[in-house]
Amino acid sequence: MAEPINEASFDAPIPGESMVAELGARPWQQPPKYSTTEEALGFYLPRFQNEEFVEGLLDMLELGIPVTNIANTLQTGAVMEGLHSIDVGIIIIPVLVEMLSYIAEDAGIKFNTGTEPVKTDKISQSKIEVIMKRLKDKDTSSEDSIEDMPSEEVESEETPQQESGLMSRRM
Repeated sequence: MAEPINEASFDAPIPGESMVAELGARPWQQPPKYSTTEEALGFYLPRFQNEEFVEGLLDMLELGIPVTNIANTLQTGAVMEGLHSIDVGIIIIPVLVEMLSYIAEDAGIKFNTGTEPVKTDKISQSKIEVIMKRLKDKDTSSEDSIEDMPSEEVESEETPQQESGLMSRRM
């Protein structure tokens, strides 16, 4: 059976099209729907009482996604939809973080707030020394095996020197 021929899609946006949109044509270029922090928080409260939203939120928190990232994503999405300004969004982020943390605590989920310093596992100096010694022993044993192998000399009298670099010609 013959496969269909891939045709170019002419419905795709033209590169740079977003740069030439009329001023005010985008939702975030219009006056916001909620202009105060109280109004914006009034928008979020019913969402936090929605069962489907809370289930998805708890799934994300169980996966280890930090609360601060979720709050930032929520407010950024609302800014892009023209619901509130970026200024109001930045002001309400701490309140959103607290609300999300409360929901996670109420559900008994251990969550990452995103404000704790990242813990990195440090390798002790003694472990580093043991590993370096093993690598050094491995290198000396491989050098001995290389010296035991017969070597073949390759004549390169007429081989021209090839310049190296990004724009050099390939031979």
